[in-house]
Amino acid sequence: MRAEYDFSKGKRGALLPQQGKTRISIFIDNAILQAFRAEAEKRGTGYQTMMNDALRSYLAESSQPLTKADLLRIIRQEMPALLRDLTNRNSAGRRSASNAKT
Repeated sequence: MRAEYDFSKGKRGALLPQQGKTRISIFIDNAILQAFRAEAEKRGTGYQTMMNDALRSYLAESSQPLTKADLLRIIRQEMPALLRDLTNRNSAGRRSASNAKT
């Protein structure tokens, strides 16, 4: 063992950085943090892991591509109202045009 060590070229931080994870500081509502900690205690897991899983799940659900079934459902829901609006506009336009001629 040496009497003195030279740390002039040393770097701060973990010796072995974790792959795929980044340390950050964020502000979380106290109620949210308490809820995650309580649930983590019940499940026997870490609250940060649960928060990470919740965020991953949210991102997966919110970025789902539009499927053919979704598109057909939307069209079936929206088309009747669109057709009614077009029909009403056309009939209103015809009425105003015929009133202008008389």
